Amino acid sequence: MNTGAFLCSCADTCDVDLSAAREGVEGVEVAASSRLLCQEKLDAVDHVIEEYDLDELVVTCPESTAQAKIERVAEARGLHPEDVEFVDQREGAGWVHDRDGATAKTARLVNAATARRRAASMPRSSIHRAGYDVAVVGDPETAAALADAADVTLIADGEELATVDADLEGVTVERGRVVDVDGTYGAFEVTSEARVTDDCISCMKCVHEGPDGSVTRRPVDVDPEAPPGEWVEVCPTDAIDLDGVERTIECDQVIHPDGDDGTVGGRRGFHAGPVDAATVDEIERLLGGFEGRDFLDLEMDVCAAGHSGERGCNECVEACPHGAVERAAIDEVAFHLDSCQNCGACTSACPTGATRLSEPSNERLAREVEAILAPSGGDDGLVSGLLGGAEPDIETPIVAFVCSERAEEALREYGRLSAAGKVDVEYPPILPVHVNCTDTVGEAHVLHALAAGADGVAVVGCGGRCVHSGPDPKAALVERLNRATTDLGLGERVAFFAPDPAEPEAFVEEVSHFVVTDLDASPIPVGEHEATGEIDDPDRENPPFDSHGWTLESVRAILEHVEPEREVIRGLKDFGIVEVGDGCTLTPTCSNYCPTDALRRTDSGLEFNHERCVNCGLCAEVCVEGVITVETGLDTALLPENRDGEEPAWTEVFEGSMLACPGCGLEFTSEATADAIEERVGERMAELAPHADESIVRYCPQCRTNLLHGD
Repeated sequence: MNTGAFLCSCADTCDVDLSAAREGVEGVEVAASSRLLCQEKLDAVDHVIEEYDLDELVVTCPESTAQAKIERVAEARGLHPEDVEFVDQREGAGWVHDRDGATAKTARLVNAATARRRAASMPRSSIHRAGYDVAVVGDPETAAALADAADVTLIADGEELATVDADLEGVTVERGRVVDVDGTYGAFEVTSEARVTDDCISCMKCVHEGPDGSVTRRPVDVDPEAPPGEWVEVCPTDAIDLDGVERTIECDQVIHPDGDDGTVGGRRGFHAGPVDAATVDEIERLLGGFEGRDFLDLEMDVCAAGHSGERGCNECVEACPHGAVERAAIDEVAFHLDSCQNCGACTSACPTGATRLSEPSNERLAREVEAILAPSGGDDGLVSGLLGGAEPDIETPIVAFVCSERAEEALREYGRLSAAGKVDVEYPPILPVHVNCTDTVGEAHVLHALAAGADGVAVVGCGGRCVHSGPDPKAALVERLNRATTDLGLGERVAFFAPDPAEPEAFVEEVSHFVVTDLDASPIPVGEHEATGEIDDPDRENPPFDSHGWTLESVRAILEHVEPEREVIRGLKDFGIVEVGDGCTLTPTCSNYCPTDALRRTDSGLEFNHERCVNCGLCAEVCVEGVITVETGLDTALLPENRDGEEPAWTEVFEGSMLACPGCGLEFTSEATADAIEERVGERMAELAPHADESIVRYCPQCRTNLLHGD
């Protein structure tokens, strides 16, 4: 793949040294620059594409009209629009950083874009089918507006519909008040409760005789607070039931303005809150189904959700803010891909790699981070400048995982405000890696950035306005990881920022303080670490760049350059330390149930593999004797490189022996188990087989049967 890089200074309106930036671009067939690519140099761009037979372009150009011009030139040379990637060297660099910082950042942005393209995966899409049934709760105007496009059922929810100014012709009207909504897009169930049954013939007798304001005319229904009395008896069909009658309506979408869908970020097909034109457009778009991107790669064979009716890891269910993941059974999770909204919360929470974002994949993010951190140019990042000196570089490299929804636009607005002279905006040149949502970012991403040499990591998101995860979405992550980095000997190196477009000064102050005041230079060199995302364990079947394996690889890379303050690194949720108490009887339950094969029974007891444990807690849950505990943390002393022996990954956590049947020699239980049973019932069982050489409880089931029946 021949890649060409084209750098522009937007008619010298952004303060970037094009020659120096061009010298810092790496890994491309050709790098060219001009002060105004989109006008006076379009012919030159065309010539370079032809001369170098370019297959893809990376262009520093944030302006949409200029982008269209460059895309047309590329298309004329046979390139697809997706073969052209644009980089923001203006709002995100030249307008908000000093000249040296903006120049160095521009080169790195181009290098990161090149790396990103090479690790990108092909997009996939699926058709998610649904019907046209829509349940509307207490909103006759919306029901009427949708009647021509959908099969609408209006649930009155206690409203008097006889006086509303809405054409409900073609709308099915149901009495009752909604008590529950369950399900997902295409398969919702709305449960309502009414005080009038379907035997009602709308004769109006109860309306006439009932307490004032307690009975509606259309549809006929009774307020739950209505007092009982003789008026109930006036119904000629005995349709009044003050105890309440439930009915369930099945539908594909629900409109419930006063409802709560039970999620943080909203559930697809469940429309809560005020209904406006945008809401109606979205409802109509979803009628009959829709074609959408497949955001997730699923590999459920490595899922640690549970085993044989026992629940294990629940991280993805708890993390998803849209109700797209649920417990299909006590030991199984299910993903509703038609409800997925691409926030990445489940993928950063999953320790095993059972669910992963298809784009950007963790591998793509890793390559982008490594490329954007690498000093540009040769000689350790110093290339010959125009005056023969060292090229400007970034003194404190900070990887910033930036939300592509609101945070990215806020940073661009800061650049526009600065260029327009509305406010003085200048902050250190943080290095952006764009993610769908900061929910995508987990401990693996942050630890990898530090292992690759970043002085710090900034998570730049929407804060309290996050459309997915609500307020303070990354507060817990930042707190955990700063605990981990402190234990590793790096000090606190992670921060969360929520840029408000209306308050650029606050962002500048917070970021500048973090970069300039809070951080020392990292002891980890830049450019040495290239992640594989794996652990050196041939029996481990997890995909590369799963959170657990990738995090452990990064921690090992960090430990090559630091002296940790503690043996046990706290704050890393994907690692568990198993301890076993004296009551263990070596029943194989824990080892059989462990989804990552981190426990095994041996001739001498029970062994634990810390490298494999993902802290799901299932072993403690199923332990028959209740003697297993699992503590969160990474114990470096248990890692194989810090231990001796033929199999240093395995640590004995309980010493005991198995019992061999005196009849056939089969090892079928532990000595401790047999001793415990014999202590409780041994004397009584001895009477059943007085001729046996040993206590009957010490024989395997088959030999025991033979002894009892005289075979």
